[in-house]
Parts: sequence; C-alpha cells; structure tokens
Amino acid sequence: MLLTHATLATMTDRPDFVEDAAIQLEGERIAWVGPMSEAPVRDGSVNLGGRLVTPGLIDCHTHLVHGGNRAREFKMRLDGASYEEVAQAGGGIVSTVRATRAASEADLLSSALGRLDRMLAEGVTTVEVKSGYGLTVADELKLLRVARALERARPVTVHATLLAAHAVPPEFKGRADDYLHEVCIPALHAAHAEGLVDSVDGFCEGIAFSPAQIERVFVEARKLGLPVRLHAEQLSNLGGAALAARHGALSADHLEYLDAAGALAMAEAGTVAVILPGAFYTLRETQPPPIDLLRQHGVRMAVATDCNPGTAPMTSLPLAMNMACTLFRMTPDEVLAGVTTHAAAALGLSDRGRIAVGQRADLAIWEARDPAELSYRIGATPLYARIHGGRLDA
Repeated sequence: MLLTHATLATMTDRPDFVEDAAIQLEGERIAWVGPMSEAPVRDGSVNLGGRLVTPGLIDCHTHLVHGGNRAREFKMRLDGASYEEVAQAGGGIVSTVRATRAASEADLLSSALGRLDRMLAEGVTTVEVKSGYGLTVADELKLLRVARALERARPVTVHATLLAAHAVPPEFKGRADDYLHEVCIPALHAAHAEGLVDSVDGFCEGIAFSPAQIERVFVEARKLGLPVRLHAEQLSNLGGAALAARHGALSADHLEYLDAAGALAMAEAGTVAVILPGAFYTLRETQPPPIDLLRQHGVRMAVATDCNPGTAPMTSLPLAMNMACTLFRMTPDEVLAGVTTHAAAALGLSDRGRIAVGQRADLAIWEARDPAELSYRIGATPLYARIHGGRLDA
C-alpha cells in the first residue's frame, strides 16, 4: 500500500512534521517515508488529500475488562464522599470485584468489546489491559484470558498486565500479606506459565499495598523475566515512584503527589510517567501531577485514559489528550508524544509509536491538517481511517 499526499506527524527527531508526503507499507511494516517528489511509483495508491497521519494511538493504561459499573459511587462523590470513604463503605474496587467475579468470560468479553470498539473508532491501535478485579487466582486468570481474546476478536494489539496487587478482597481484610502469599504471587506464576501476561502492576497506596508489599511482587515478577509498572503517588507520597525506578519499571502512573526525589529516580531509570487526567477529573482532585518537575528532570510523559468503572469511566484517548492540556498545561506536542512514542515506551514496545522505516504499520489518518487539532477538540473525533499492521479500516 502506498499512501500519498499526506501530512505527517512522524514523531521522529527530524523532521517531525512533513507536508505533502508519502508512506509505503509492505506487510506489517513501514517500508519507505518521504516527500511526494521522491515517492515510488505504485499502482493502487491511496490519495489522502493532505490529511494528517500520525502513528496509531497507544492507550497504555486501562482497566478495560470488568463487570458492572459504579454510577452510585459517582453520586456519592458528588455528595462529598472521598475516594477513601467510598472504599470504606464497601464501594470502590471491591464493588467491581463482586460484579466481575459473578460475570462469565463471555459476558466480560462482550462488555469489553463495546468499550474497545469506541477506542478503535478514535485511532487506537495498541491498548494495555489490566486484570485486578478478580482477586482470586481463577478470576485474575479469567480476566487475562478475556484480554487475550480481545486481540483475536478485533484488529488491535493488546498488552496484558497482571494487577493482582490492586486491592485486598473482603475475605482477606486485614491480612494483606496473606493475600499476596496465597493469591497474588500464585496468580503471577500461573499467568506466566499460561503465557497470559506481558507485565506486572501494583497499587502502592494507603488503601492498597505498602512499598514493602509491592516489592515482594516485583521481586517475583523480575525472577520470571516480566517487566513491572506501578500505580504510584496518586493519593499520597509513599515513595512508590522511587521503588518502581529501583526495579527498572517501565512506568509509574498517576503521580499527583510525586516529589523531586521520585522524579529524579524515574529519570535515572528511564521510567515513563503515565499521566491520567480522567481520574483526576472524575475524583475532582486539586493537586495535579508535577508536570514542570517531570520536564525539569527529562522524564518522558505518556497520557492514557485509565478506562475503569470507578475513577475514569472514559474510553476516549483524544479526550484524555485534551484534559492533559487543559487541566495540566501539557502542550499539544507533549500529549501527542504521550499517546505515541512515550506510550510505546511505557509498554516496552520499540516497534511502534513513530512513522519511520521498519516500524509497525500502525497508523491513524485524521480529518485534520494540524496535529494540535487532536488535543484541541472536545468530544469530537476527526478520524478518517485506521491502519493496524498494514491493514486499512476505512
């Protein structure tokens, strides 16, 4: 396939923005990129009429597979209840756990496909999907099997993450260490043995797991050769980002309460900061992540939806881009890198996120001319077509 008369946001070092350009695809890879004046002659080319082409978008932090919803908790928060108060009242993650355990794999797949289809319609070609709403060995594996099934059902790449260290279920109340020993770590080994997991995540927070407990999970993951990631510094600063960096984590996510020591540790380790404005917005938080501090230390910043039923019931990555700009004062260039090159790095994927020879032919074609349009619009998706692995979805 030869795409002609395109406006490219290549997300490479130089040049990053190319007008009247062409891209030649061979199989699943990009074979040539350059100006129209040098384009190879080929029958059956696709004239894009100047439309903007970016790498396919990458949503690098989602909880896409789950049962039920938490609309009631939305009303509780509007009445003034905090995230912690909702959790203590039996809501929060545990309420989704009940609904997820009761759902069959078929039910979970059906509901997740609806959410995934909305993501694909807005240019996503790679999506990370976490477990974490089962909290038994069998139910965590169930969620990961559904994540793998999504990739077979739709033209998308799925990165499956085990998040068994997400919350302590009611049957282990007050016994977090026992839960890690009896459920979380056995689930990790079982998921690895079945080839169901690409990375391992945890929730390091006062309402979840301590740094020492998370470190136990990380040590086991690294023994298995699995990369780690971490929900860190969302509600308080427990030093989770520095812990993640010590273990060479791909990313530390949320980071509203990140301090300078944590940012420096992330920079030295190459750990990506995943910015999640949807959760900040939904929880009506007042302390944004320290974007200037991350810039100062040269920490790469990804942007993701955090799609989940409680704190970020959203599927729109372009909306997350807009929120990152308006709420956190990130620039349009930063957020576009955040859903392409830096999102790829947050998943440990070096073969996507840029328009360059040898990269995967994952592309998004937009009814736009300026890359800033993608973060400027609110609730409008100017997607013209999506290409995944060299195959065009018109």
